[in-house]
Amino acid sequence: MAGLVQIAVGLAAVLAQIGLGGGLYEFSVLDRAWPRNPALIQPQRGGVSRKNFWIAAHTAFELMLVASLMIAWPYEAVRFWLLVALASHAAMRIWSLVDFVPKALAFEAVDPARFDEAAARQWTRRSMLRLPLDLVTVGAMMMAFAEALALSPL
Repeated sequence: MAGLVQIAVGLAAVLAQIGLGGGLYEFSVLDRAWPRNPALIQPQRGGVSRKNFWIAAHTAFELMLVASLMIAWPYEAVRFWLLVALASHAAMRIWSLVDFVPKALAFEAVDPARFDEAAARQWTRRSMLRLPLDLVTVGAMMMAFAEALALSPL
């Protein structure tokens, strides 16, 4: 059973890191450029479709996190860190769904002639505030993985 816990938690940890990497890419590449050129995030104008990545990345991580929790539930130390990851990820997702996603969809749909660059820059600055929650999620996943590895060798 310990081997299955290690595999599940390890996979969930990798998926959390993929999400963090996607966020870092958006902050460091896309968010620096698209407020000056909204077409970069407007798929109907040839820009990237961020939802293609984020829907897949979040769904895969969330399913694996739930599976990891189910498999690792008997192991208190692993369970604790998985619950920390779940709480921080849930806080980030709820905040995103209520605040950031609707505004992002509006930016993706707006006519370039009516685009508000100042509002876009404000959105990108505020979006960076989600990074600490992603870091907590990844850190908790790494701690869960370390605890899982301590159960017994594969």
